[in-house]
Amino acid sequence: MKKYSYHIMSLLGLLLVFAGCGNQQGPSSSNGALDSSAAEKVYVAPGQQDEFYAFLSGGYSGNLTVYGLPSGRMFKEIPVFSQFPTSGYGYSEETKPMLNTSHGFVPWDDLHHPDISQTNGELDGRWIFVNGNNTPRIARVSLSTFETEEIIEIPNSAGNHSSSFITENTEYVVAGTRFSVPVPQRDMPIAEYKSNFKGALSFIKVEPEHGHMDIKFQVLMPGFNYDLSHPGRGDSHGWFFFSTYNSEEASTLLEVNASQNDKDFIAAINWKKVEEYVNNGGGTKMPANYAHNVYDESTHTGTSTMKKEVVTVDPTKVPDAVFFLPTPKSPHGCDVDPSGQYIIGAGKLSADLTVHSFDKMLAAIEGKKFDGEAYGIPILKFEDVLAGTVKSGGLGPLHTEFDSDGNAYTTFFISSEVVKWKLGTWEVIDRQPTFYSVGHLMIPGGNSRKPFGKYVVAMNKITKDRYLPTGPEMEHSAQIYDISGEKMELIYDFPTHGEPHYAAGCPAELLAPKSKKIYRLDENKHPYAVTSPDQAKVVREGKNVHIYMSTIRSHFTPDNIEGIKVGDKVYFHITNHEQDFDVPHGFSMIGQNTSEILIMPGQTKTSIWEPKQVGVWPFYCTDFCSALHQEMQGYVRVSPADSSIELSWSLGGD
Repeated sequence: MKKYSYHIMSLLGLLLVFAGCGNQQGPSSSNGALDSSAAEKVYVAPGQQDEFYAFLSGGYSGNLTVYGLPSGRMFKEIPVFSQFPTSGYGYSEETKPMLNTSHGFVPWDDLHHPDISQTNGELDGRWIFVNGNNTPRIARVSLSTFETEEIIEIPNSAGNHSSSFITENTEYVVAGTRFSVPVPQRDMPIAEYKSNFKGALSFIKVEPEHGHMDIKFQVLMPGFNYDLSHPGRGDSHGWFFFSTYNSEEASTLLEVNASQNDKDFIAAINWKKVEEYVNNGGGTKMPANYAHNVYDESTHTGTSTMKKEVVTVDPTKVPDAVFFLPTPKSPHGCDVDPSGQYIIGAGKLSADLTVHSFDKMLAAIEGKKFDGEAYGIPILKFEDVLAGTVKSGGLGPLHTEFDSDGNAYTTFFISSEVVKWKLGTWEVIDRQPTFYSVGHLMIPGGNSRKPFGKYVVAMNKITKDRYLPTGPEMEHSAQIYDISGEKMELIYDFPTHGEPHYAAGCPAELLAPKSKKIYRLDENKHPYAVTSPDQAKVVREGKNVHIYMSTIRSHFTPDNIEGIKVGDKVYFHITNHEQDFDVPHGFSMIGQNTSEILIMPGQTKTSIWEPKQVGVWPFYCTDFCSALHQEMQGYVRVSPADSSIELSWSLGGD
């Protein structure tokens, strides 16, 4: 077996080398440059704006990045799971609670799959949901402020990968575990994995007006690896589909031992039936410990609450709610077309794409056409649910997106290409190379009932010769294809920050009218806010000193403070009095042992400083705000710990 596995790995390595070499375009290559017509398609003239927003996962950066399409310009990095010194997210006292977990303060995660909220299966542009893969979490980001508003930790899970996909009315956001684990967690031998570990599929209820999240129930599935998922839509609304691998339940050398079976499964979950079961008192309330963190826009402050139980459901207790669809081989992608009729399984170790039919699935369930069971869950007969097979000729199929004309687009990792094929006929229409080793792809609205279908963005894992070398590690490469015609046309590529796994895209016109440009000062309910400079003050409470500070072009109030002592804990509560769009103010204090903070117009944020040395220490604005930006500064006088100097401060006119 060991010799056999080495041969498999060697073959895959050779395929990767040949695929990469076949697509290389060095500086001297005759086809290395795009023609002028392609360049015109991505050119956005000065003063003009991009047609689409693209939200790319940052992978190991822990954050979400925002790009314009077709220009490929990066507009913003939205901090979600990682501390972000550019804005002070995760450093300011108001945002530190957002990164709290049952494991303590965790200022990083591995962000994989964004999904935009929907109404009637169409993008509505209210929120975008993203998953933390490492410490299992789901976050909700506001698309009016582009700030993280809520993060909920997922108990009983590990490797929160088949997430964060939503139902077509944003009733639920789903968090499926990649790694099965003991539930509840306990000390046990890893070799006893089989039959003892569980895979939790969490259904998180989303409150329709404000988007607040709460774990409604967890379906405790057999101990497979749950890889990716997508919701039903249209007639299949009420179902959710999850790809699985390692149906062998191996616990070691998975690259060999989890690749033995000819078929693994797509798990079909009728969440409406499970929801009804739970609403009628079904399920088991299990002790748990997980953090729920919410940012309040009126107080500009995050709070963290530890929750202590979760409802778990044994799928065998809910009749006709959970089924397995056999799918070759080690399926990764699990995608549902805009009609909701076809469920596409992309087996990493299969050259073909398996397309299941939702109608045939229902008929097979009705006719009880089962091919055995796994842990009490019926396995449907492969031939009875198969809609068709796409004979692609590619190697390593992964993910599929859809346009508005009945076409599907699938990425192939090993052969480094995007393949276009027709739903219903399964005919391959076109294929275009990527550079190199493509993972996910995204069509704006391609994961909804209404794809926009003008561009496809391929997110590649290997850059090689696309950009100037910057050492062994370079940014990843994304590529934009024009798909408005029958044939795909590569029109641009651009580097992406972190490792993008998936993306979500929508028209700019959906978001721009809802964009919040300022926080109204008269609506600021932060407990330490000052709404006019004459309210500025400094208050001592033992060794804690609270500075109520205002800032406006180009002055801090107060600007000079005395009476601070070594050993004090100084809280700078800073309110930005600007009410003009795009005039944030920054604040940084020498020796602060944290990041600067960036305060938006009308917002209040808090930064802590603990002086350790006697002296006169400056602070200043870190964000350019006016011609007198350099003059925007102040001083703090720090005296010995036993000093009798009283607090005093200047308000600008002293």
